[in-house]
Amino acid sequence: MFDLVDSLKKSKKSEIQVEQEKIGTVLFYQTDECKKLVEEAYRFEGIAPPTVSKNTKDDITEYVRKSEIEIVIVELNNSSDVSKEAEFISHLLPNHASVIVIGSEDAISTIRNLKAMGFYYLFWPITKQELIDFVRSVNDNRKRNSNRGPGQNRRAKYISVIGAKGGVGATFICAELAYLLSAHKKSSCLVVDQNYNTGDLDIMMGIRDYERRRVQQGDLASLDEAFAQSLTFRQNSLLSVLSLTSDNLDSTSLLDYSNAVVDLLASDVNFVLEDCSSSVGFSIESDRFISQCDCIVLVMAPTVSAVRDTARMREKIQKINPSDSLRLILVMNNSLPKKAQTLSLEDAETFLKQKIDIEIPYCEQLSFFILDDKRIAKTTLKPAKSLKELTSVVLGETKEEKKPKRSLFSFGSQSSR
Repeated sequence: MFDLVDSLKKSKKSEIQVEQEKIGTVLFYQTDECKKLVEEAYRFEGIAPPTVSKNTKDDITEYVRKSEIEIVIVELNNSSDVSKEAEFISHLLPNHASVIVIGSEDAISTIRNLKAMGFYYLFWPITKQELIDFVRSVNDNRKRNSNRGPGQNRRAKYISVIGAKGGVGATFICAELAYLLSAHKKSSCLVVDQNYNTGDLDIMMGIRDYERRRVQQGDLASLDEAFAQSLTFRQNSLLSVLSLTSDNLDSTSLLDYSNAVVDLLASDVNFVLEDCSSSVGFSIESDRFISQCDCIVLVMAPTVSAVRDTARMREKIQKINPSDSLRLILVMNNSLPKKAQTLSLEDAETFLKQKIDIEIPYCEQLSFFILDDKRIAKTTLKPAKSLKELTSVVLGETKEEKKPKRSLFSFGSQSSR
């Protein structure tokens, strides 16, 4: 027998399910208590349940790149230093999502540090109602005005790879660094080619039949985000290249144009990498990119002239960007065979009065692999290990201490004790 009341109840129930509030959320939790509270709060309020996963680097990498994600909740209740942990995972989080950090660290400095990163902070313990009110407030900020709240400060980290002089391998290192950050660290990257008429960035990145985007003076007036995106070449979902040229603009004008494009795209990626070889036809003093850099990789070769130019370049960089937060990483790239080198690593460090952070060993087969469109970091060649170490240093990861090699004599001496 047909039951009208039962039918209406089912119909009403299905309508409620269809109209369920949706806030695309992913939760990375450390404690079951926090996981339970978030799930129950969303369920009670009739909000579509969040994707839930353990707060591990691998899980964040796997789940966080989904385009439908609007809010990322990261629990750091078990962390001894909330700011440091948040900084460590910041490069894994897409800039299109709002990030809420939950922690039990009650300090004004924590709130300030997270705000500077573009993260919201929610102090634990919290009630379900407090959580939902906070999530809805963040979501309202997203819908009303994308420039409201801490999220407006979330822009890409700027990394400039600078050659102390032409031919030291800055472009090669920039290409490999971009590959490692995108393919291994799962961070979105925009590589900016500041060589407007020459250069081999496309070869170093394994891009065939690529032509620079031609621009002219009048285009700058109509530049918006959509047009800026059209000027980039997307190598894959996490890696894009901006390489401009012009028939009527000089190098300084092209530099201004390139920087304007980067300003529009910086909020869409985790890292902006600038390939700034010393063969570029403009003075480094005119590069506004350097003044707002977070990290500069200064590349030299094992020659007297390259090391002297490194010292001069370091002085220029410190004048352009005197910020205490700027990280300057020195790289010795052994692009020449041993017999062509005019000084050692130790000699260079003595002259510079500074430790060189990374040394990339010479490899005779390097050019053959590059021309074959192979990423050096994926090979077993000696430079691969150093390039991975450089990526870790850029990200602020702790380098593993090398264990001292033991000889047969050392084992014998231990057994005799």
